[in-house]
Amino acid sequence: MVRQSTGLLFVLPALVVLAMLIAYPVFYTGLLSVTDQQGAFVGTNNFAAVLGARATPQAFWNTLWWVGGSIVFQVILGVATAVLLNQNFPGRGIVRSVTLIPWVIPGIVAATTWAWMFHTEFGIINYMMTAPGLIEAPIGWLSNRDTVLPVMIAINVWKLFPFVAIMVLAGLQSIPNDLYEAARVDGANFWHEVWHIMLPQVRPVIVAVTLLLVIWGLNSITIIYAITRGGPANLTLITPIQIFRLAFESFQFNQAAALSVIFFAVTIVVVFIYIRYLASSPAEAK
Repeated sequence: MVRQSTGLLFVLPALVVLAMLIAYPVFYTGLLSVTDQQGAFVGTNNFAAVLGARATPQAFWNTLWWVGGSIVFQVILGVATAVLLNQNFPGRGIVRSVTLIPWVIPGIVAATTWAWMFHTEFGIINYMMTAPGLIEAPIGWLSNRDTVLPVMIAINVWKLFPFVAIMVLAGLQSIPNDLYEAARVDGANFWHEVWHIMLPQVRPVIVAVTLLLVIWGLNSITIIYAITRGGPANLTLITPIQIFRLAFESFQFNQAAALSVIFFAVTIVVVFIYIRYLASSPAEAK
């Protein structure tokens, strides 16, 4: 009993800090969501207002495409890069270092650079495609409804796939060589090693990294806000940017809090489903 009390005293300062930094903001956000600007209780009025807003369903679907599209390509490209970087070739250390450049560049710097590269008149992307005759006229990448969200997803994939690659590479480095040698004795080629040794062994790493990407994707606004601010015509509006707009552009803090509560609940459900079903090991699934 004394030992338990002593342990509680040691962790009490950390619990107080967590309560101040996490519990209080969450509680206050919930309080704002059910009150008006004067502090009077309004029940579910704020929730009804944000759910009935025209931009809310579009922001939700944009968020779904933004997170889902980014994660699929980040994981595929990251795992493929890790497998390649795990091979022995001259200059491997330099290539590994260069691969990390997109990840270490600050988000706002990367967003600004890509915005100029995709500029309709002055962007290098259009120049590189019009010069050899691949396209007849410059494309409005950031103003065309068919290209603007895919461009945002492509930039996000470029930004975060090195993180996936370096984490998976660390997992690949821990695989014992005995597994490869035994497979080669049985006549396995490179692709057999990838499918039957590498991917099963790094599955826990991929699961953990994917969960992080889900959380980051649901909370990231830097790239989209810096380039399009959710436009044009809300084509790249995602829910976190909608919350930001409500709070700091329209100063409707109560509605922003209500939308935050809804988004928080949806995020918790998504993470729970992922951990419960998708992240369970084959043994647990049985």
